[in-house]
Amino acid sequence: MPYRILAINPGSTSTKLAIYEDENMIFKASVKHDSDIILSFHKMIDQLDFRMQAIMDELKKDNIDLASLDAVVGRGGMLKPIPSGTYAVSEQMITDMKEAKRGEHASNLGCIIAKTIADQYGLPSFIVDPVAVDEMDDIARYTGMPDIKRDSLFHALNQKAVARKVSKDLNRPYETLDLVIVHLGGGISVGAHHLGRVIDVNNALDGDGPMSPERSGEVPMGPLYKMALSGKYTLKEIQRKNYGQGGLVAYLGTNDGATIMKRILAGDEKAEFIHRVMCYQIAKEIGAYSTVLKGHVDAIVLTGGLAYNALTVDLIRERVEFIAPVLVYPGEDEMEALAYGALRVLRGEEKPHEYR
Repeated sequence: MPYRILAINPGSTSTKLAIYEDENMIFKASVKHDSDIILSFHKMIDQLDFRMQAIMDELKKDNIDLASLDAVVGRGGMLKPIPSGTYAVSEQMITDMKEAKRGEHASNLGCIIAKTIADQYGLPSFIVDPVAVDEMDDIARYTGMPDIKRDSLFHALNQKAVARKVSKDLNRPYETLDLVIVHLGGGISVGAHHLGRVIDVNNALDGDGPMSPERSGEVPMGPLYKMALSGKYTLKEIQRKNYGQGGLVAYLGTNDGATIMKRILAGDEKAEFIHRVMCYQIAKEIGAYSTVLKGHVDAIVLTGGLAYNALTVDLIRERVEFIAPVLVYPGEDEMEALAYGALRVLRGEEKPHEYR
């Protein structure tokens, strides 16, 4: 009998649902949440009852028999730094997500929703490769300020899932490969994968690495701290300049890649230039992470939603293909990655990690 798994992926104004029978998706839905209602909640955990009701209403409407499930898996959130893998949802995990000490994010609700549903039916609940995956070498953590260290916060779920696909396609174990994997989405992360570990990666949330459709990436510190201490901006406004209102949206008024491409094709010179700036910065970051691997790079891998765009891929490729072959795996199939992580545990191919 095939294993049946419910995957849950909370986003800022929606929650994606999918059911897999082994590797086959048999159901998917996206539950939209009214943005005004979402904004009325002070903390992420305050949204739990509202989202749970919306999810259960959707599953009931689609006649989903939850008693037929074998497991529930949710997207992992801003947990303590942990190694890659599939984790059984624990009470400590739930507590940490409620307290949100590392930051508020919709993904923090993933494990709580998964366990809430699973417990009703006596099922196991899991998360897979949350953003908090941390496999960085110690040398990568240090900065020029002793009181500030670099954190690992990146698109671990998609990067690890794509790494497995590359491993399969190259017919080589992931643990034998050196890869630079670039997630191209609303945020952009560039990871150096060395023999099965992400030994260095830019913090895709906190102003590290290249600019992206909605994040500033690295900026010169002098002008930034003068801006921050000028009295003209609140801390929240400075944070928004970095995350949410930075990058392409700050220059072009939109973070939508399709809209920007239309403007470029229509002859919008500013849109064309700013998009080229972003690709230039991404290529520089790839070059930097190639030095982490000491120049031994089996492949440079482009993934995420922006990897569907041929112009974006070409602008990056022309600057970095001298380093290694460039492989393109467009999209970010997070639901598949979640379900497959749970499936590996159910099949006994992996043991679930314990979160403490």
